[in-house]
Amino acid sequence: MQIREAHIQGHLVRYREAGHASDGTSPLVLLHGIAGSSEDWAEVLDRLGRDRPVIAPDLLGHGESAKPRADYSLGAYASSVRDLLNMLGHERATIVGHSLGGGIALQFAYLFPERCERLVLVASGGLGAEVSLPLRAASLPGSELVLPVILHRRVIEVGRAIHRTLGRVGLRPTRAAAQTWVTCERLATTPARSAFLHTLRSTVDVRGQRVSAIDRLHLLSHVPVMLAWGEQDRIIPVEHGRRATAVLPHAELVTFPGVGHFPHREVPEDFAATVTDFVSGSEPSPADIARQAMPETAGGTDESGTASPGSARPAYT
Repeated sequence: MQIREAHIQGHLVRYREAGHASDGTSPLVLLHGIAGSSEDWAEVLDRLGRDRPVIAPDLLGHGESAKPRADYSLGAYASSVRDLLNMLGHERATIVGHSLGGGIALQFAYLFPERCERLVLVASGGLGAEVSLPLRAASLPGSELVLPVILHRRVIEVGRAIHRTLGRVGLRPTRAAAQTWVTCERLATTPARSAFLHTLRSTVDVRGQRVSAIDRLHLLSHVPVMLAWGEQDRIIPVEHGRRATAVLPHAELVTFPGVGHFPHREVPEDFAATVTDFVSGSEPSPADIARQAMPETAGGTDESGTASPGSARPAYT
């Protein structure tokens, strides 16, 4: 696994690469969730890269990538994935998206259908309104004043001390709880919190998820789709996956008993084996498929599906 950097549309993007290409095999692109980073895929990168290249970016506003005042809509994120593939010389890819990354993966498939070979949606956003109360609360006006108090550096340090103390007496948190704590630590800086809130408010409000892909799932009839979900997910319920398969009958739903919102962290071996079996056992979507969605743009889309301003040509340095 290698950690690399690129400048896309003038912004630094950090990404992890693993695996190797054989006979022009297209890559897997792994998209993390909100307040996540490419590090979230660390335990599955090498497993998934045994017979193909794997690319896991820190999305703009996350991880070690730039956190500018910018467009954090799903459309803008999907366009940045397209730009990264262009820069690396990949025409097509299988897109694996977790939570927010699942919503981005869906948007990528709609915007650039000829470039999406398969979709793997992991506890995906965009498939129902229900979402955890903390995320809905964080979307409220004024949360930018509350989060710095809750996530103050000293609070984080106290939490780390408690974690170390519990570890010494043999009490360790579950992997899901540990991942939630890591997420809180990532929001300890002002730029990270600002990007988090801009991203969150583009998709979530006090009533739940504002963006739904259900009415457009029929556009994926040509794409192999797998949904992977933890049966104990308390952030986005597994029922969203079941509803999606009812609308998209050819999609496969795989659930992990006793697992929460992060199957790739909680059961990495099982998760990697499931994704590998799906990819190796399915034919990629046709490369010559006609465009079915919105016109290509480097900008995002608003709630009506209208493309926001942006150059149609990617820019790299």
